[in-house]
Amino acid sequence: MNLDFGKILGLGVSSMIYSIIGLLTFLTCFYIVDKLTPGDLWKELVEKKNTAVAIFFGAVALGMCLIIAACLHG
Repeated sequence: MNLDFGKILGLGVSSMIYSIIGLLTFLTCFYIVDKLTPGDLWKELVEKKNTAVAIFFGAVALGMCLIIAACLHG
């Protein structure tokens, strides 16, 4: 396998771009879920340490990540 520096650099740049797109999409989805759920999701997670909300958001986050990964992978 013969990879030159330009191809490796191109692969690294495209990986960074897709990572940034995925993170921005995830943060946008977090914001939307936060607005759709009653109450303040961040306050429930951090200040009140609500385990049920943490499990709910963990499941939502995994689902969003799977969807985003499938979309970016093609």
